[in-house]
Amino acid sequence: MPARLNRRALPLAAAALAASLLAGSAQADDPAPADATLTADLDALLADARLANAQTGVQVLDAATGAVLYSRQPGALLTPASTLKTVTSAAALDLLGADHRFTTEVRTTGTTAAGRLRGDLVLRGGGDPSLLVQDLDDLAAKVAATGITTVTGRVLADGTRYDTTPLGAGWAWDDEPYSYSPQISGLTVANDTEYTMDTVQVTVTPGTAGSPAAVTLVPAEAPMKLTGTITTGAAGSAATAGVQRRRGVNELKLSGSIAEGAAPTTTWLTVEDPATYAARVFAGALARHGVTVGHEVRSATGTETSQALASHDSKTLGELIVPMLKISNNGIAEHLVKEVGKVKGGSGDWGTGINQIKGFLTANNLASPAGRQVDGSGLSRYDLITPGKMAALLKTAQDKPWFSAWYEALPVAGNPARMVGGTLAARMRGTAAENNVHAKSGSMSGVDNLMGYVTAPDGRKLIFTVMVSNYAGTSPRPVIDAIAVRLAAGHPAAAAAPATTAVTPKLRSQQTPDRGDAAGTATGTRWEDCETIGRC
Repeated sequence: MPARLNRRALPLAAAALAASLLAGSAQADDPAPADATLTADLDALLADARLANAQTGVQVLDAATGAVLYSRQPGALLTPASTLKTVTSAAALDLLGADHRFTTEVRTTGTTAAGRLRGDLVLRGGGDPSLLVQDLDDLAAKVAATGITTVTGRVLADGTRYDTTPLGAGWAWDDEPYSYSPQISGLTVANDTEYTMDTVQVTVTPGTAGSPAAVTLVPAEAPMKLTGTITTGAAGSAATAGVQRRRGVNELKLSGSIAEGAAPTTTWLTVEDPATYAARVFAGALARHGVTVGHEVRSATGTETSQALASHDSKTLGELIVPMLKISNNGIAEHLVKEVGKVKGGSGDWGTGINQIKGFLTANNLASPAGRQVDGSGLSRYDLITPGKMAALLKTAQDKPWFSAWYEALPVAGNPARMVGGTLAARMRGTAAENNVHAKSGSMSGVDNLMGYVTAPDGRKLIFTVMVSNYAGTSPRPVIDAIAVRLAAGHPAAAAAPATTAVTPKLRSQQTPDRGDAAGTATGTRWEDCETIGRC
């Protein structure tokens, strides 16, 4: 197995890998407690049986001075999951700037006369992780406004700003169909305003009992072949409808039934070849705006000689980190890695981007101890980082010009507003942590983390990181939340592990793999933050 890991992590320097593994073999000695009461309280919480045999690292700092108030295994190399997005977003803001935008262009080859383009339209991706179906419609309207009514050639999909590797090292193969594991390309399209990129919405609507259910795709141009049937069952019958994408192809297998009179169900599933998918959506928009294209969509080489015709600019990076951090958008994080690589290193690939992120860490005295980063989102099981390094990042970020925007983009505990509370909307409600803790969560099977800022009762701002790896059985999340509540409340009585309010996602997938049970026992490798955001 180690040989396989090394092969898949090939873009990383071998020396960095060796240093990571050596760093993981020894734990830094915990310093003497700075606050005996806090130490006793947190020690008591961490004695919870749900943490038995797991590896747990915790560090609490005074945000103003950096003084260590509590520390347990701060040098342990643990799996960051989505907390890695704090590293990626901080580096991107520092290296690209909060005002950085992504530009998508429509370009022409050949010549135009009397409304006829003798050549191709090139849809050139600028790496925009937030390009919407509506944005492509607006670009099509701009093309029509130039007077072009006929294109003798094709629409060419140009995703060559980034490399051709669509999935990150260490991503689970059985996650590929699900919306939290999109393919990454220099040209991609999202079908909702939360930027769920490279996905198609599949809605199943019941008919009359005994008849087939209706299956619709949004956008309609999604290149999906449908096989099988979903039937309409009797009113009140069990819901067994399933929509599964076959691995490696744009084919959806339909099965089961949905009861007559039941509400429609919607699923988000990924699409193979994001650039061509986006170009097909653009071609459909051209047709709606009266522009006829003579031939099918094809892939561009990136070397075509062309002239600019129309363009679309994304929101600023400072704005895009909000959905990235609030609802843990994996696709945005991966685009930021490749964009940093393209702009700062000349190549839009994971290896180049991660080397630039390492440079940011080194420049800010955050390079030691060595860890391992292979992607931007934390979806990979190969990622490793220490609680101490995470706490140091939070301390360093406070002095950056982009800190205010970054801090506000972190999820806020217990706040029900989706783009405020984000993945913490249902956590720590009714406690001192509610609307106080600003923190990034990160979870997958056997992993649960929380890191961020909290204001203590005396007004002091505290930094905390709690990382749990390799637990089995009941989730330790109540313990993690109790630590944050203890810091917010300032006394142990208020820190009893708080309940987590149940959340019903807006539209929940009907074919999320069943990889956990009601007791919280994880049985697979699914990225679990998707449960909160309803895009599984």
